[in-house]
Amino acid sequence: MTSVSTASARPTNPADRIDAIDVLRGIALFGVMAINVVMEFRVSIFEQFLGPKTLASSIDRAVETILTQAVELKAFALFSLLFGAGLAIQFDRLAKSEHRTRLLARRLAVLLVFGVIHLCLIWNGDILTEYALAGFIVLPLLFGPRWLIALAALVFLALYLAIQDFPPEGFFPSRTLIWRDVMDANRIYATGGFLDVLAFRLRELPLIASLHAFVFLRTIGLFLLGALAWRSGLVRNTRALFVIAIPAIALGAALLCGGMEPLGTILLALGYGAAILGFASFERGKQLLGWAAPLGRMAFTNYIAQSIIFGWIFYGYGLGLFGRLGITEALAIGIAVYLAQVLFSAWWLRRYRYGPLEWLWRSLMYGVRQPMVVAEV
Repeated sequence: MTSVSTASARPTNPADRIDAIDVLRGIALFGVMAINVVMEFRVSIFEQFLGPKTLASSIDRAVETILTQAVELKAFALFSLLFGAGLAIQFDRLAKSEHRTRLLARRLAVLLVFGVIHLCLIWNGDILTEYALAGFIVLPLLFGPRWLIALAALVFLALYLAIQDFPPEGFFPSRTLIWRDVMDANRIYATGGFLDVLAFRLRELPLIASLHAFVFLRTIGLFLLGALAWRSGLVRNTRALFVIAIPAIALGAALLCGGMEPLGTILLALGYGAAILGFASFERGKQLLGWAAPLGRMAFTNYIAQSIIFGWIFYGYGLGLFGRLGITEALAIGIAVYLAQVLFSAWWLRRYRYGPLEWLWRSLMYGVRQPMVVAEV
């Protein structure tokens, strides 16, 4: 691998990071974790398409309502906004490097490799592969002016919203195919060994791909909105953040109640992000939310670690709890894992500059081993 050693081409120094963005990323990771553990590790990801199930516990019903209405797709949309902003930040910070395009393309290529490994060998609910592919589409647009980024974002989001109302024929698998997959998942994920789970995970990939295809346009549009938020200076404009947050949350909630979930989800994600960024910009906000910053700085490592841990807890090659827990019990396990990651991330970053996977990602991107220990220059 050819190394890039110019002075202008190097990773962002941890001291130069924007803490509020790390805080937001750490909080967003909680929402992603909650949905993953409750709806994708506890039971089959496709069970939700077979209609609502009768829950034995009123607590489970309440928790499910909160997760589906306030968290579910909003957390993933928020992560997409953050990824787009992060890509734009790196693009702009590498402006003086003649290797900028090659570096960022390599960064996305490495992410794609990580995503495929995660998708095939660890958990097929992976989002990294989709993010890498969307990133390749967004990257050329970052060379354009803000109006072009804004226009492209609106076009991609409009196309996504149009597909919600008029999905192409055959876009989704049949109900019969989904039902068979859920029945097989209940048996194999719950009792199968690692190779059995691996084989079934690979067999599910065409079904998983249809889910990603359905939201791919939204992902691109949200990447571009995140990039626009950075380019316009909104990320650091506390007053503007609150001006956006309040109406976005109010309108998003109203649209959800009115049955316009796709658009409501996007607006709620924008509102959540603006509110948390704005609050985290105040000194009091930093004190109350600062615990999430280390988790956000290590979001890549923590995301993959959650997949490994939850796979062992729920699948047959581990504790085999798949299909045996209620929503509240599964969420409690997820919260325990999340809290452990909060403590571990703070401990790790007192000693090291990056999380383990973040360090590997940067080293492969630049083609040079990056300093890892805090004392290293």
